[in-house]
Amino acid sequence: MTAAVLADAAPTIDWHEIPWDKCYSEVRKLQVRIAKATRERRWRKVQALQWLLTHSLSAKVLAVRRVTENQGKRTAGVDGVTWSTPEAKVNGALSLKRQGYKPRPLRRMYIPKSNGKLRPLGIPTMKDRAMQALYLLALEPVSETLADHDSYGFRPERSAHDAIGKLFSALAKKGAAAWVLEGDIKGCFDHISHDWMLKHICTDKLTLQKWLRSGYIDKKLLYSTDAGTPQGGIISPTLANLVLDGLEDLLGKRYGSRKLDGHNSRSKKLQVYFVRYADDFVITGRSKELLENEVRPLVRDFLAERGLTLSEEKTRVTHISDGFDFLAGC
Repeated sequence: MTAAVLADAAPTIDWHEIPWDKCYSEVRKLQVRIAKATRERRWRKVQALQWLLTHSLSAKVLAVRRVTENQGKRTAGVDGVTWSTPEAKVNGALSLKRQGYKPRPLRRMYIPKSNGKLRPLGIPTMKDRAMQALYLLALEPVSETLADHDSYGFRPERSAHDAIGKLFSALAKKGAAAWVLEGDIKGCFDHISHDWMLKHICTDKLTLQKWLRSGYIDKKLLYSTDAGTPQGGIISPTLANLVLDGLEDLLGKRYGSRKLDGHNSRSKKLQVYFVRYADDFVITGRSKELLENEVRPLVRDFLAERGLTLSEEKTRVTHISDGFDFLAGC
């Protein structure tokens, strides 16, 4: 059996006999084409290729494989269903269809944070997780192509340690900037503007809108979701990255920092350096006044367009001799 004939054999698929290498190859080829179309800003071509990928049975079985073999595979959503048998996985893959799709509300649960507070998580049903994983296969080539050069959170082959190492290298250089703006976004995942995402993120708008507005159940009560993307959804980190991408390029054009293509601009005047991991970021600068009076308002305006605000108490400018705790818990 090959990936090309999976569709014809769909009713009799044996989960253990699926040619995974060929499925990965088929999906990868489409992802490369999506990335190329994204670089060329051919958005209709991107959408057409995304449609092909999300309707591919190879992509569907890969999406199901991802959500049934990760750490959360035994955590059920509001319907209490998990796909633990080969038959359930096959049926789950065959059920991933855009037409008539209606996500269930998220199951709200809480996990402790390092500061003693609780972090809310939204747990989708297994089918909704698989649908998100499927559409993530089509969205990730776009997000990776458009990503800020020094963004490290929730991206393939990147980690918090990479972000820390990059920042250390920048600050350790002779003549490096001595002032640091530590950025803290207030409730990033909870407040991202739905309208901004639906207007600017290149994915299936109808499906995205359904996820964003599916609501959540907490203590048997249903709550609506008018903003934000839930922590716990497999596609949420990529959506958040797409919302925050562009700040590095904006700083580069204004102050001569590193640009999206990884090259430094010619201007060294008022140079700043930017490193981001998910919604935590650091911007270095030559003076406290530059960071406080120019960079901080620019960041504030960038975030405001996306429905986000800086935490004024936690966002601060310090001299590197005083130390700072960027990703200290990693």
